[in-house]
Amino acid sequence: MKSKCMMLIMVLSFVLVACSSHDNEETNTGGESENKEITFLSNFPFETMDPHLNWTPMRAGVVETLVKITEDYNIEPWLASEWETKDNGQTWTFKITENVTFQNGKTLDAEAVKASFERNIQNSAKMKAALSIESMEAEGQKLTFRLEKALPQFPSELVHPNASIIDVTEENMETAPIGTGPFQVATFEAGTKLELNRYDDYWGGKPKLNKVTFTYNEDANARTAALQSGDADIVYRPAIESLELLKQDKSIATEVVPSTRTTMLMFNMNVETTQDENIRRALEALIHREEVVSSVMAGQAEVSQGPFLADAPFSPSYEEKEFGEEIAKEYLQTAGFVMENGKALKDGNPLELTLVTYNYRPDLPIVAQILESNAKELGITMDIQIVENIDEYLKTKDDWDLAIYSANTAPRGDAGYFLNAVYMENGALNFGEVRDQNLVNVIHEFNGTAEIEKRNELAKEAVTIIDENRYHSFVVHPSNYAAYKNTVKNYQISKSEFYVITKDIDIGE
Repeated sequence: MKSKCMMLIMVLSFVLVACSSHDNEETNTGGESENKEITFLSNFPFETMDPHLNWTPMRAGVVETLVKITEDYNIEPWLASEWETKDNGQTWTFKITENVTFQNGKTLDAEAVKASFERNIQNSAKMKAALSIESMEAEGQKLTFRLEKALPQFPSELVHPNASIIDVTEENMETAPIGTGPFQVATFEAGTKLELNRYDDYWGGKPKLNKVTFTYNEDANARTAALQSGDADIVYRPAIESLELLKQDKSIATEVVPSTRTTMLMFNMNVETTQDENIRRALEALIHREEVVSSVMAGQAEVSQGPFLADAPFSPSYEEKEFGEEIAKEYLQTAGFVMENGKALKDGNPLELTLVTYNYRPDLPIVAQILESNAKELGITMDIQIVENIDEYLKTKDDWDLAIYSANTAPRGDAGYFLNAVYMENGALNFGEVRDQNLVNVIHEFNGTAEIEKRNELAKEAVTIIDENRYHSFVVHPSNYAAYKNTVKNYQISKSEFYVITKDIDIGE
């Protein structure tokens, strides 16, 4: 009996040793038991995980859209494998990609996509206006949209992160939406931290990481310090002045790409002062673009001639602009201002302006300070106000004259988003209430045109009108940049800022 027990103990010991060796072998060779996780730290605020209201679920790899945009502005299939249109772009039929499942295991079909869009346009006035959906019909994997009007470039509207597809039968959309992406929400703390787990049955192939922690800090220096201390593996937009130092660290990699974002000076067209084009031109002349690129952006930006990058097919050529205090002074004089006792006066009244901006992008208050300092030399008093929710403030308040604002001007691959959002009546970003019927007519024609070359020419015509009237003054195109530990593999940043956490990101030696 004793010898039998000893024999059993020896057998069990052998099995345990074998299992332990097998586990170690898997961990050392990249087997499934290996725990791969990263921490991603950014300046993206996330108060909600509702993808119809916030971009974070898209950036975090939780949700996906029917189509996506490439780095060269092309639209390609994603949750829709193909599409076709008729009625000059008023009716669109999309074939939903086969063998896709939500993170709860449910199959993605046209009915589920239809339900997601129904919720979207019910909860978001912005998306309802952009999509202009009159009705939808789902049959198997085919979803047909009937639009309120012809939209020849309707697929580009579907690129937007707020057009993401979710399972609407699930609850807790604000904290844990169920999408089709490679990662699903584990825990969420609004404005602080988002923990993601790998979705093993992801239709695009099993993600390489097991877990991702998505965190937020608006302080660029704190983001840089987190990378250097090892508290973060990837940092989006570290302190711009730290990039050169980070490049010298052999344990850290950096990546910089152009962005479709533009820093611009907005004018409130409801204010008598800024209704004067000469005043707008004077203020524009006070911002030295090259100085902003070199000193504020540490070289990580391009001088902006207009809303779009110069290589965009819908960006026109511009008249050469002159900048400087003397140029600004000439425009002020044309507007009827004279200098008395260091003040710019018109009919005895000083030129006093309120400028609003925000800290979400730390370069914006610095640009505002440069403008304020240069304006002071010409006797213009400028009061800078830093606000929390810039969009809400500009939309609901009328006590501002100017705003320094950053906008992604071509997030959908063409000029349509910017032109409609910023210059059409009731446009989501038409905070200054620009009203120009000639411009509106061109945009209407643009919206009704399907042929790409013709659309690009109309976009150029619209932008030329904007430039000639100085409805906005465009300063720089800031680059997208990130720094990360060199153990992070397959991480890439994009012009669009949409696709951040992907199935391909890995971590190793």
